[in-house]
Parts: sequence; structure tokens; C-alpha cells
Amino acid sequence: MSAIPVPSIGTAPDRGDRYKWVALFNTTLGVLLVSINESILIIALPDIFRGIQLNPLVPSNSFYLLWILLGFMLVTAVLVVTLGRIGDIYGRVRMYNLGFAVFTVFSILLSVNWLHGTAAGAFIVGMRLGQGLGGSFLFANSSAILTDAFPQDQRGLALGINNIAGIAGMFIGLVLGGVLAPIDWRLVFIVSAPVGVFGTLWAYLKLKDNGLRSPAKIDWWGNVLFAVGLTLVLVGITYGIEPYGTSAMGWASPRVLIELGLGVAMLVAFGVVETKVASPMFRLGLFRIRAFLAGNVASLLAAIGRGGLMFVFVMWLQGIWLPLHGYNFASTPLWAGIYMLPMTGGFLIAGPISGVLSDRFGARPFATTGMVIASFTFIGFDFLPINFSYLPFATLMLVNGLAMGLFASPNRAAVMNSIPPDQRGAGAGMSGVFQNAAMVLSMGIFFTLMISGIASVLPASLYKGLVAQHVPAATAAGVSHLPPITSLFASLLGYDPIRQILGAGALAKLPAHSAYVLSGRAFFPHLLSAPFSDGLTLAFTFGAVACALAAVASALRGGRYVHTAGTGTAGAATGTVTPAEEGVIPVAAGAG
Repeated sequence: MSAIPVPSIGTAPDRGDRYKWVALFNTTLGVLLVSINESILIIALPDIFRGIQLNPLVPSNSFYLLWILLGFMLVTAVLVVTLGRIGDIYGRVRMYNLGFAVFTVFSILLSVNWLHGTAAGAFIVGMRLGQGLGGSFLFANSSAILTDAFPQDQRGLALGINNIAGIAGMFIGLVLGGVLAPIDWRLVFIVSAPVGVFGTLWAYLKLKDNGLRSPAKIDWWGNVLFAVGLTLVLVGITYGIEPYGTSAMGWASPRVLIELGLGVAMLVAFGVVETKVASPMFRLGLFRIRAFLAGNVASLLAAIGRGGLMFVFVMWLQGIWLPLHGYNFASTPLWAGIYMLPMTGGFLIAGPISGVLSDRFGARPFATTGMVIASFTFIGFDFLPINFSYLPFATLMLVNGLAMGLFASPNRAAVMNSIPPDQRGAGAGMSGVFQNAAMVLSMGIFFTLMISGIASVLPASLYKGLVAQHVPAATAAGVSHLPPITSLFASLLGYDPIRQILGAGALAKLPAHSAYVLSGRAFFPHLLSAPFSDGLTLAFTFGAVACALAAVASALRGGRYVHTAGTGTAGAATGTVTPAEEGVIPVAAGAG
């Protein structure tokens, strides 16, 4: 059975061919800027903490370490749906322009921090949350603006470029932070300001609200329940990886259990509310469209695998591989970003190409194949020795980047094509929630798996190694029972873990040779190698399973679906297929 093609809403000829490229380049600039700022602090944190004179490894200061790192991601995950829905009501370009301005203002404020110690840390946390608010406006509306601007047979290319810029920005941020922070930590923040000013003015002057609007009242109950519920869940996950009492992690902490339980309860209540209100924030009816449901499930699983992989590689390179290959601990953050560039290259190569091809042949073969290949790369990483040769490591990273790029562009285009034109902001926001929340979720999962693998082995190895270098048994016993996450965070921050854990005073009391060995580049990496290997096996196995499940979800998306109905709920939507598609049933109530 076939359907007669209907021209897509939002592709009127009077827009001109030029406007769609203006929209593409501006929204890609916005998404790239935000994604770079999601990761730029991972490498820059050591210089930032030195600059504000705050030791993040002191237990009482762990709040600042976690929230400076994760606060931005958490805000973008929580608000992206709300702001996408507001864009549907009041105009997507208007909200997008506001986001660029808000992001730029908070970038400038971050760079003029004159405080020190905990006050400076609290200031950065607050300003990063504000920066995340601006980023949420940009993320929530960029895909919808592009979908409005491009005809359906070119959306794969446009959304592919936009999406790959977002993913590649995560890795570009690592290198950029490593380059700028040693010069002056404020450069990490101020670098965004001129780009933000340019993007704000450009968007204000050139972008046009061509999409359909759906006037409605704001769903306040839904917004509050969703924001608070998701925040509690993500905060609970964040604190779950911190030590609690004598436990290496805090998953048994009453606080974490209450946060997770209350958060889940509020999200359940949110789902009930959304079925009762006239103009819900979260369009649950969209999940009746199989292409939308399957694409978002696949995106969630892929983002979980990809997000955790980045942190695992940073710790592997900084904590073990780079010191063993002659790099001092202080320089490891920059070089970790540089050595991960093959993955970025893979994204940049495969993303636009797969987007163009998916416009012609549909998303399913490319997205599914990408996830299958990505799953095999996780298995390949697990076969590498801890002190690997770089060529096979770089090859696997390149292939993993190609696989993720092969998946990301077609999948995003397929999801956006399936959304009714008047709900594209909300739909893009819903899709963004899956991707952004997955970053925090993946960190919780991967850190938990790594710590689980390390906790049972590292204490004994650390005790033996310290005693062998004449550290008093009582001191060695105390140090060996410190939470493993202390060692992981020290590695992540480019600190010498033994010097940080043992202390300069204790090293000074040891024989000269012992002090030299303990503070050298090889002692801790050799000590950590075996426990870290156990953690890697757990993490890579999980990543392989997540990508394999993403491949299954992608394969179940059905044939190509393009929603061309003017308005209406997704459950009652009609759609069309292009002449090149054969055997695709016209869409009705969720057909693929």
C-alpha cells in the first residue's frame, strides 16, 4: 500500500534557498558552543581549582568538584523539554535568540570571578547553572528551527551536521580546555563570549520564525513535577558515586535513596498529570509513533555508552597510560584530549555523509549498522592491554567515532521527521532530555562499574606497595582504605595521586629512594593497572550491551516515516513516504 506524497509544512519556496543555510550555520554554531562548554572543564579543572585556591580532593569540597563538572549538564537535561514547549507556544527563534544572549552573559560573568576558596567555587557553580539555562534554550529549539527551514529530503544532512557538531564539541572541549587553562583559567570561560555575542546578533538579525505555533497555556504542574523529579534523580545518581561511611559508594545512603525514590515518584506523578491537562508539556502521544519512540530509545542507549566512554578514556590515559609513557601528571589532561582526537575525527567524517545518505535511503540501515559496529569496538577496547600500543587504540577510537557518527545523524533526522510541525519544539526537547540526561546517567553507571572493579583489589595493592617503600604500616593501612574515587578523581584532575593521598610531609620523612619511587611517574600507574583492568572489563561490557540494545531499538523503528500533517496529536497523525520507498504502510497511530 502506498501513499501520495504531500508537501512538507514549513518548506515554502518564499523562504529561499539561502535562508536554510543561514539557519544551519547559526544553529550549528550555537550547539557547538554549548557542547564544547559541557566538556571544556573536564581538562581545565586542575587549573581552575589552582586559580581559585580550592583543593577539590578535600572531602568537604567534593560538592564543588561534582557541581562545577555536572551542574551544566543537569540543567540542560532538566529544562530542555520545557523550553522546547515554550518555543512551540511563543516562537522557536525568539527563545533561541534569548538562549544565545543568556549563555553569553553568564560566560562573561564566569570570567570575571574575583573570589577565592569556597566562595569562588560557589560562584562558578551558580554561573554554570545560568550558562546551562542559556544552553537549554539553544538545544531545545535548534533542531526544530532546522526542521522548519529544510525540506524533508534534506533534513538528514542539516540535522546530521548540527548533531555531529554537538557530539564533536564534547571532544573539542577537552583539547580546548587543556590548551587555554594553563595560560589563564579564565580563558576557558571568556573564549565563549565573543562567539556568543556574534551568534546572538546574527541570530537576531537573520533567523525567522517560520514554524507553526500552537498557542496554549503553560503546563505549570507538569513543568514543576518534571523539573524537580528529574533533578532529584540526577542529583541522587551524582551523589551515589561518592563514598558513604565505610562504603566506597553512596548507593546505600539514606539521602541518595530518598532523592532517587522521591524523584521517581514525582516523575510517575508527572506522567499521570500529562494525561489529564489540555496542553501538556510532554507530548506522551508522540510515543505512539514508532519512529519517534524507537529513535529516542536508541539515542538514550547510545548516549549512555558514549558519555561514560569519554570519562573512562580520560582516567585511563591520565591515570595510567600517559605517565607510563613519560608524561608528567600535570600535563596529562591536555595530552589526554589530544590522544582522543581520532574519535572526534570519526564523528566529523561519518556524520554528514550518513545524514545525506539517510535522506535518500532512510535512517534504519545506517543507524542500526552504526550501533552494531560501536558495540564491537567496546569489545575490542576490552582486549587491549592496560599499557597498550597507541595505533590499535587510535584505530578503535576512529572506528567508534565513525560508528557513532553513522548512527547519530540519521537517527536525529528520523526522530525530527516523525514529529508534527506544531510540536517540533516539544518533540526536540523530549529527544534532548534522553540525550542530555544520559550523560549524567552514564557517568553514574560507568563510575559505579569502575569503582566496583577497583574497590576489591586496590586497597591491598596500595598497602603492599606503600609498605614495600618503607611507609609505616599504620599510615599505609589508613591510606589504602581511602575511597577509590579519591584516586580516580586525582587522576582525572591531573594530580599526582600518591603525593595527594600520602601528603608531602609523609614523603619527606621517607628514605630518599623511597620518596623518589613513590612520587615518580610509574609507581601509581603500575599499582592501579590490575584493579583498573577489572573495572574496564565491567565498563566495556556494559557499553557493548548498551550499543547492542540501541541497534535492536533502531532496527525496530520501521520504514521511513515523515510526518506532514499540519497539526494534531501524534496518535492521530498521518504521514507520507517518498516515491523511493517501497512497501511502507502509510502512518497511522504509530506505524513505523
